[in-house]
Amino acid sequence: MNTDITIQAIKIIISGISIAIGVLGPAFAIGKIGTEALKSVARNPEASGKIMPFFILSIAFAEALAIYVLVLSLIIKFM
Repeated sequence: MNTDITIQAIKIIISGISIAIGVLGPAFAIGKIGTEALKSVARNPEASGKIMPFFILSIAFAEALAIYVLVLSLIIKFM
């Protein structure tokens, strides 16, 4: 009985650590994408129509990585 509690505690800790580390990359990527898009629009405001679709698509891909990490973390926690 004590072993089951220990295994559950380890799963919860590993799940929390994996989501914390796994979200750092996409968070930095979204920040970098945002700053670079803002810099490029500030330099050339006429090109904002061409920049925005790539900006939004890049953020969507970075966010998809965070969602993937969340799913893996939940699998670790509940398996």
